[in-house]
Amino acid sequence: MTISDHTQISGSQDTPGNPAARLIRAENIIYHYGSGELAQQVLKGASLTVESGEFVILAGPSGSGKSTLLTLIGALRKGQEGQLEVAGTNLMTCRENYLRLVRQKIGFVFQQHNLLGFLTAQQNVEMSLEMFDDYSASERHHMALNMLHHVGLGDKAHLYPAQLSVGQKQRVAIARSLVHNPQIILADEPTASLDSKTGIQVTEMLQKMVKEQGCAALVVTHDNRIFSYADRILHIEDGRIF
Repeated sequence: MTISDHTQISGSQDTPGNPAARLIRAENIIYHYGSGELAQQVLKGASLTVESGEFVILAGPSGSGKSTLLTLIGALRKGQEGQLEVAGTNLMTCRENYLRLVRQKIGFVFQQHNLLGFLTAQQNVEMSLEMFDDYSASERHHMALNMLHHVGLGDKAHLYPAQLSVGQKQRVAIARSLVHNPQIILADEPTASLDSKTGIQVTEMLQKMVKEQGCAALVVTHDNRIFSYADRILHIEDGRIF
């Protein structure tokens, strides 16, 4: 695995503190879809940092590049230009087979809960632990149940997604994302399909997890109802962050 050095990335998004605590460090990220005359540049030099214990919101209009940046940080697609270090690993230079190890350090929360309808809430959460060889079936069962209790759904563990409300489904999805104690939480429009009250509850839950576990959260959203919960709010427009 290629580990980049720990030289501080400069830019207006840097925050004070220990550089070693920076779990996301991006500088001058450029990304385009297509090639040649058909190429569409989405990110045009985006830079940001997120430290452990921080709840950071990245806001911007549709098409601004925020979801593309999130997938790059989440090691779901390979970067093209710039510097990107996530949980100590340089994603721009590391080999493909190491990206899976990086993903194991990340909890993903999406707008759509993406639960499997033929599995119970507990079984959906357990699925997230199957990528780890360290846990036995009984350990996965116990960890999943504990996390569902933590998000207030311990009494719903045996229910299927069709038996849950939209907000409850999203909480199951959050439990699934956090059950392996990730270093980083990446959330893409997690409140977009929720009413105001439920959206606030979900946001408070994510913020609480960040503060209790000391992980870092980067939440992509245009939902200004949750802005007050952020430690910092960054704005992206036309592929640049300011």
